[in-house]
Amino acid sequence: MISPRYFIALLLALVLLSPLGIDLFLPTLPYIASGLQTPVSHIQLTIPLFLLVMGIGQLVSGPLVDNYGRKPIALFGLGLYLLGSALAALAINWPIFLTARIIQGMAVCCTAVVAFSGVRDRLEGDDAARAYSFLNGSLNIVPALAPLLGGVLAHYWGWRAPFGFLFLYGLLLMIIVYKWLPETRPDSTHRSAIFPARTYASIIKQPAFLAFTFSIASALGMVLTYVSLAPTVLMAQDALSPFSFSVIFGVNGLWIMAVSALANRIIPKCGRPFCLLLGALSMLIAGVILFSEPYLLAPAILAHWLSYMIPVAISVAGLAFIMGPATSYALSPFQHNAGVASALLGFIQMAGGAGGSLVVLLLPLSPYVALAIMMLLGGMLATIAWLTSLKIKGSLTSLN
Repeated sequence: MISPRYFIALLLALVLLSPLGIDLFLPTLPYIASGLQTPVSHIQLTIPLFLLVMGIGQLVSGPLVDNYGRKPIALFGLGLYLLGSALAALAINWPIFLTARIIQGMAVCCTAVVAFSGVRDRLEGDDAARAYSFLNGSLNIVPALAPLLGGVLAHYWGWRAPFGFLFLYGLLLMIIVYKWLPETRPDSTHRSAIFPARTYASIIKQPAFLAFTFSIASALGMVLTYVSLAPTVLMAQDALSPFSFSVIFGVNGLWIMAVSALANRIIPKCGRPFCLLLGALSMLIAGVILFSEPYLLAPAILAHWLSYMIPVAISVAGLAFIMGPATSYALSPFQHNAGVASALLGFIQMAGGAGGSLVVLLLPLSPYVALAIMMLLGGMLATIAWLTSLKIKGSLTSLN
């Protein structure tokens, strides 16, 4: 049997499919738009659309994971990822590219549910929280390196090259999963309908599940808004080069990873409620700073990239403290429906985060105000999650 360390690493490789599908081509947005003869705003909208499809698709992939096992659905998702990546690399117009991105979103909804169900299958309580924190923290090596890698690939081989890379990564991972991913679905797992409306309804009726899940969704919405607006703010408004943008974007990813490692150490010492409170305060403080800056700072200072990135750094630090504890609290009671519960969490997380991000992106708001709104919303919902955790502290183990 594969060791726990290698098992988590394999789950991480599956989870990486999602951020790679977003961050790898960020520096190439203008080139894709030019190559497909479409406005760059169309290409930008594929980022939240990708996550929206991923979230909705999990409502179906979750029951499939419980019914047919983790490994078969992982392989099916990887097959879809190969198809979507190849189609994006070969796209000759906007409709084909859009279709490719939708297929990629459908693919990662399968692999994400497999990864989070796998953690729930083998770990509980603080151990599960630390595993989720590790997964979410390690994911930020992608924002640290992917834009730079995507920029290099596009520089030498054109904007299609990053999607060729995604195809090769998916192919390699499919071989690894086929040979080494163990089937972790418990024998006691309850089979369900393709769309188990009653099971979903019973889970949604639990206020604690909603409190933790909405805190995750709002945090993701904040990050998605930042990712969507960062190229415009840093490259257009602040006049940074694509290389400088990739470096700054990457350093922020490494920062999240470092804070996530710190959160992993704090969880067993101070507890999950403390981490939720710390995350909520960080997001609230960041939102207040970013919202106030246009009114308090001189135009020359406001035009510097640090005025945007310092509040972002504070806010994403809060994200690192929220994700692991909130995810473990949300999924802990559902040992016999881990796939379905993970799917519902993923749907609310992705659809809610993407939906909130789409709303603020479409409103006539400045990039600073739009992102500040998402930070403040995330901080308020994380505060509700913290208050909820105080009420159930010490009771989750008995529900497993």
